[in-house]
Amino acid sequence: MSEPLTDRQQQVLDFIQAYQREHGVAPVLREIQKHFGFASPFSVQRHVDALAQKGALHRLAGKARGLLHPAHHPGDSALIRIPLYGIIPAGLPTANEQEADSHISVDATSLGVRPDAKLFALRVRGDSMLGAHIVENDVVFLTPREPRPRDIVAALIDGESTLKRFLLQRGRPFLHAENPRYPDLLPATELIIQGVMVGLLRTGAS
Repeated sequence: MSEPLTDRQQQVLDFIQAYQREHGVAPVLREIQKHFGFASPFSVQRHVDALAQKGALHRLAGKARGLLHPAHHPGDSALIRIPLYGIIPAGLPTANEQEADSHISVDATSLGVRPDAKLFALRVRGDSMLGAHIVENDVVFLTPREPRPRDIVAALIDGESTLKRFLLQRGRPFLHAENPRYPDLLPATELIIQGVMVGLLRTGAS
């Protein structure tokens, strides 16, 4: 049985989960430090190490945003093979025929999803989602489901594809960029949500 969390460890875990739901990626140590007013990143690291040791967090080695809350016990992890369907524009929408050109194997636990979850991956092009810490050449993992407000989604808007945040205004859906250089997008005729983002892989590709 896992050790119980201290009050502060639970607060840190709650913040990491809330941040990940909001942004689609986990916070880095300095973001946790700033939120709680810790004196140094070392204080954050101690809490994160304790959470990982107690099985409350799963970490991806070598990833700056590798703190993830597992959906299963760590012993239940399983590799899943996710199809990569080319490029998704994170900029102004573009017409883009997408075909599966490769697959990526990922630990289901690291994404916080069930091993039998239906997932697909897209590589990001553009800078419209910088404010959500999604940059050029990142790979985003998505699942086909109904979006909730503030989810990051891959969408077809009037027949053109884009990666944006899904929002509602007076009950009407629209797409919001996380970069002030880009306008909000309101569908003229059609908005189809292809998938909701559940995880991100930073590849470092140029």
